[in-house]
Amino acid sequence: MTTPPFRADIVGSFLRPDGLKTARRLHAEGDLDAAGLRIAEDAAIADLVAKEAEAGLRLATDGEFRRSWWHFDFFGFLDGVDIVELDHGIQFQGVQTKPRGVEISAPIRFDPSHPFIEHFTHLRDLLARTTGATPKFSIPAPTVLDFRLEPGHILSSVYDGRDAIVDDLVQAYRDAIAAFYTAGARYLQLDDTAWAYLCSETELAKARERGIETEGIAERYADILNRVLDGKPDDLVVTTHVCRGNFRSTWISSGGYEPVAEQLLDVVQYDGYFLEYDSDRAGGFEPLRFLPKGDKTVVLGLVTTKSGELENPGDIKRRIDEAAAFAPLEQLALSPQCGFASTEEGNVLSEDEQWAKIRSVVDIAADVWG
Repeated sequence: MTTPPFRADIVGSFLRPDGLKTARRLHAEGDLDAAGLRIAEDAAIADLVAKEAEAGLRLATDGEFRRSWWHFDFFGFLDGVDIVELDHGIQFQGVQTKPRGVEISAPIRFDPSHPFIEHFTHLRDLLARTTGATPKFSIPAPTVLDFRLEPGHILSSVYDGRDAIVDDLVQAYRDAIAAFYTAGARYLQLDDTAWAYLCSETELAKARERGIETEGIAERYADILNRVLDGKPDDLVVTTHVCRGNFRSTWISSGGYEPVAEQLLDVVQYDGYFLEYDSDRAGGFEPLRFLPKGDKTVVLGLVTTKSGELENPGDIKRRIDEAAAFAPLEQLALSPQCGFASTEEGNVLSEDEQWAKIRSVVDIAADVWG
């Protein structure tokens, strides 16, 4: 493929190198100022994009090196959205995140001064000067904010309940996409845990406890996303990554894509879908039958980021063949199942193991698609 998503692609985040971890710790402790932290981030990102090119990727991300979380950092810089401390974190298998959540305290707006725009332009300019790779940038999907809202965390004087935030949330995302496009972005990704949780009866029960009406929720989310995507420029590729949870190599949800596949793959007008398929928790490939013939691409996340053990290329090729029984091979691609560090803590594998996984994805994709 000459346009994204590429046959060999990536979700986005990478393990933070030791020097960057040290700089972030010193900054948090007050021993390194913002300028010093920025110098450390810039150096780490420059090294990263060189390694991405060396591994054979045609795209590059900044590894999300300027973020602590894959989602809260973006949400926290939206007008009207605050990141607050809760009495609990997000529960993964055997471990819980830091106790953070979102709160709506004013009308939701996207301001073009959002720091992620500058983060993108730095990546854009760096790649223009160096490898020439296509810059890819990821932000959390609006459905994540809706799904993660806790009871009592919408200021009643601003919005009369959950449904009342939708129009402003949609407009904020339309404004965000327009701002990234103006800045030169042509490959954006909306990372989304909500769709995977809709495949889990356990997570649906937790959602109902948070006051979410789960009947018809897939249709509701499809409508929100299509309103966000409506009218986007033809030369802007917008994909999504459907994640089952990725924190210190643990996970949250189980369940195949069947309950949401028609809405997600056929109804929502994404250009591509990064789907996790690295374990039995994702179910079979049968839901791919809902992918309409045409330009949409499913990127198969067959290479896990949760461990350093390298997959057998023959096994991955066999699974690609199995997927091709339900969706055309020319509409498939390959990637790791998730990022390597959805939060700054990172998954439990080494940087060498991380890059071996990336090189394997590139090599397998070349063998399968040429």
